Amino acid sequence: MIAVATLSVFVPTFFLVSLTPGMCMTLAMVLGMTQGVRRALWMMVGELAGVALVAVSAGAGVAALMLAQPALFTAFKWLGGAYLAYLGIMMWRERGRMAIPELSGEQQAVGRRTLMMQGFVTAIANPKGWAFFVALLPPFLDASRSLAPQLAVLVTMILAIEFLCLMLYAAGGRSAGRLLGNAGHVRLLNRLAGTLMIGVGAWLALG
Repeated sequence: MIAVATLSVFVPTFFLVSLTPGMCMTLAMVLGMTQGVRRALWMMVGELAGVALVAVSAGAGVAALMLAQPALFTAFKWLGGAYLAYLGIMMWRERGRMAIPELSGEQQAVGRRTLMMQGFVTAIANPKGWAFFVALLPPFLDASRSLAPQLAVLVTMILAIEFLCLMLYAAGGRSAGRLLGNAGHVRLLNRLAGTLMIGVGAWLALG
């Protein structure tokens, strides 16, 4: 297992890093605006699965191999970034399921699988995320102890912290969406959310 002293350093360190605005947090905020916190939970499921995969791979040394294959990351980045940018453009044009209707009609809910895939691709297609875990995890792992139990504890803490931060961003986006929606600024909300989504796509593709 991991010493309490180690966790007392790891938890606040990762919380501050996770709370920093990034692609996944921005995506959570956008979905909070347009889909609501409850629907955004499906994106979080995919994002957390991706984070867990990256963290375990980093701890097991697989990340070093993945980072040595830039072509693989480039394909992930451009495909994922192009898809998110496409969604943002559709929101700007007030079309598609992600956009909020200008009138009072009900908004179509985005499919659960689509939301989960958005989160998963965003999490695993970010080389900076892989590099971060490669740098972060080793100092907290004791080479004299079994690796699996240590990774299990750290990944559990990572997912709990990441989920908390995603919820904070989604709730903030939902509050902003309600404020703008109540003021009748639905077009502005669509364009704001669309711009953020395009930004996430560009960040993913070019970062």
